[in-house]
Amino acid sequence: MSDTTPSGFVRQDLVAERPAPVKTTGFVGFLRTRLFNSPTNILITIVSALLLWFILVPSLRFLLVDAVWTGKDRTACLAENAGHVVGACWPFIQAKFSQFIYGFYPEPERWRVDLTFILAAVLLLPLLIPRLPAKGLNAGLFFGALPVIAFFLLHGGGLDGLGVSWTAGLLSGFNDSIGDGGRKLAAAGETTAVIGPLLWLLGKLIVLVSTLIGWVLLPLTWLRDQIQAFGRPVWADLALTAIIACALVFWLGAGKRDGLRPLVNCLAIFAGIGIVIAVLGLDRGGLPVVDTRLWGGLLVTLVVSVTGIVASMPVGIALALGRRSSIPLIRIFSISFIEFWRGVPLITVLFFATYMLPLFVPTGFTIDGLVRALIGIALFTGAYQAENIRGGLQAIPRGQGEAASALGLSWSKTTALVVMPQALRHVIPNLVNSFISLFKDTSLVSIVALFDLLGSLRASFSDPNWSTPTTLFTGFAFTGIIYFVFCFGMSRYSMFVENRLNAHRRN
Repeated sequence: MSDTTPSGFVRQDLVAERPAPVKTTGFVGFLRTRLFNSPTNILITIVSALLLWFILVPSLRFLLVDAVWTGKDRTACLAENAGHVVGACWPFIQAKFSQFIYGFYPEPERWRVDLTFILAAVLLLPLLIPRLPAKGLNAGLFFGALPVIAFFLLHGGGLDGLGVSWTAGLLSGFNDSIGDGGRKLAAAGETTAVIGPLLWLLGKLIVLVSTLIGWVLLPLTWLRDQIQAFGRPVWADLALTAIIACALVFWLGAGKRDGLRPLVNCLAIFAGIGIVIAVLGLDRGGLPVVDTRLWGGLLVTLVVSVTGIVASMPVGIALALGRRSSIPLIRIFSISFIEFWRGVPLITVLFFATYMLPLFVPTGFTIDGLVRALIGIALFTGAYQAENIRGGLQAIPRGQGEAASALGLSWSKTTALVVMPQALRHVIPNLVNSFISLFKDTSLVSIVALFDLLGSLRASFSDPNWSTPTTLFTGFAFTGIIYFVFCFGMSRYSMFVENRLNAHRRN
């Protein structure tokens, strides 16, 4: 008798072969799982392929296959001379390329624009590459030093003073405006019967206040006059401003408590300012002045868009924090500002900044037309950025701020180090979407006599030497490619930054 218990069932036949699993990798797997995995997707794929065939193929034929690549005038882009159906007229782009980039900027001075572009690229690329060091120094040069250098490179001109002279001139001018207002008020009181004595008394009081302020400012104005009487006023003003500013930095840093590093940084900054003044010759009149009405093309597009993007961020952050403030006055002002600027179109803002703003400034004080447009665009975009940032602030859990307070952090440090970085990380897509929209909306500045890239393109169409049936389409295709490259680049880089900052959420 065996000790082994017999099996209840033993299969006599082999199991039938199962079908091979569906391939989900490679090109065939991509087609099966992404494009043809359901009747709806099959229909969408076929319709999309047809659209690409009827749009992409004719575009490539126009831009590359049937295009004319060489020529000196319009005759090269005519069908009877080319011997075939003519597509894009690229000789037109070659002939007008400098106009598309520089506008009407004087040709002998265009090296200044090229140098500005090179400096911007050299300082921007290290900021965009995360692994490169010295981000703080690089950011300070890009956002602090580059705008000043670019202004004197592009616009030209020199300096007749620095911090002390500018401060004295600003304060004395403001004080003179107060005194003029008081004298006008007193004069109006002498001709008014009912409340004339009250107006006269108020005007005299304002004049008295202005006189007292003038006496207080007397040492500063005397110092300014002594600087201007010096043989080289710019360098004297630079030295005096450096001494005052660095002394304040050392005193506010409590001397030895923070070491000599703040003092060394301050001296290094003023040394850099001195180097810029010497290299550009700002103490000797600087470079020849090029009026902003001669600027145009891609230069204006980049100046307006970059200035608007950079200037709108601090405006948006301040308004977003102000709208959440517990102080009623700040909150009401922020809400009113945001709703006002979001309630008017950008064209209205540009018209107001160009034609109405000069009416609200003191007599004799002028603001350049491009600067007016930049101010209007920065405020307009800042209002939109404020709402984007406020959405990010609302997404931060309340416990983040409470934990920071429990650690002893002040409100400013909590906002700057804990809350705001997380809020900006949440709204990266919204911020970049506003940046892309602003870059494309710069074409609206052409309505206030500023020739951006599209404005220069439309101006080039008036040249009869390049009047052909395809010139218009070639020009718009060229500018469309430029806009696409910039906008697509911003979009892809924002996705890279978003993916890098949200590493903790990856599966």
